[in-house]
Amino acid sequence: MENKEYLDNYEITIYKAIHEFLLSKGEVDKMKPDAPDIEDMWERICQSYMTDGVREFNGYPTVSIGWMMFIGMAVAQLWDEDWEKYSKEKDLYFMLREVRGFDCLDEYICEDVLKLNPDEAKALTKLVGDVAVLAHRALLREGFEPGTPMAFHAYIRTIHQMYLSGAAVQLKRMGYRMSKL
Repeated sequence: MENKEYLDNYEITIYKAIHEFLLSKGEVDKMKPDAPDIEDMWERICQSYMTDGVREFNGYPTVSIGWMMFIGMAVAQLWDEDWEKYSKEKDLYFMLREVRGFDCLDEYICEDVLKLNPDEAKALTKLVGDVAVLAHRALLREGFEPGTPMAFHAYIRTIHQMYLSGAAVQLKRMGYRMSKL
């Protein structure tokens, strides 16, 4: 099987696993959100995130993976608040990270962007952690050789699904419901 096809299938598999988990928790709708503005921001965010994400992966893989779900949630929140303003931001990831740094990105997003109370933040952090463990295990199951281009591209596919899942969770939390017309 060609590498791209293999990675495409892997990404579908990881999407389904994450989606089913979040659906079982009542955190997403059955249908995927149709949010092209949020999806269109992915490439810029990913490029900016890669230095931090890859650096942290060996020591803290679930943080490296999980932070992208928080980022997806933050982007959905910013989309709802004032997308005219935030869509023009040159580097949305840098804007989010620079307030408290990479290590405290989760706290910053929970407290200042999503404006969660401590109990809500704790519950959300647990949810993101559980999804990050699920995603990391799926990545490990594939047996990609560390440091190879395939491993790198699989990591990107994994965090892409984390980003989209974070956006889907936040959109539902804000009252957006996905259903067939």
